Amino acid sequence: MQRILALDVGDVRVGLAVSDPLGITAQGLETYTRTGDVDKDCNYIINIAKKYAPVKLLFGLPKNMDGSEGFQSKKVRDFAEEIIKRYACEHVFYDERLTTVSAKRIMNERMMKTKNNKAAIDRIAAAVILQSYLDSII
Repeated sequence: MQRILALDVGDVRVGLAVSDPLGITAQGLETYTRTGDVDKDCNYIINIAKKYAPVKLLFGLPKNMDGSEGFQSKKVRDFAEEIIKRYACEHVFYDERLTTVSAKRIMNERMMKTKNNKAAIDRIAAAVILQSYLDSII
């Protein structure tokens, strides 16, 4: 197995995480603040992808609590489609319900402030999504 790059796509920020080369653990990378220019945003993400050369892109998909997809899911799929057009590799969408709650819990356990620290929350949420995915495929 080779690396997987996970994206927690939001309207304002994209949390990024990458797996180790063996696909066992997830590490948060950074949080990218979107510019509103799809080309610029995609190019930034693609430059990260080129650096880590993932074999798969993992997009966190925000689902409703009943498992249905809503408006936010469509926005994530649309953004993912733009990235996939520019960076050809396998991709998967993975349920990200409650990952922000998990990220905040992790931050609290590490005594990190969650208030006004949305970038850290998004980065950690991406790592939570990726680790959950890795655990599900082992």
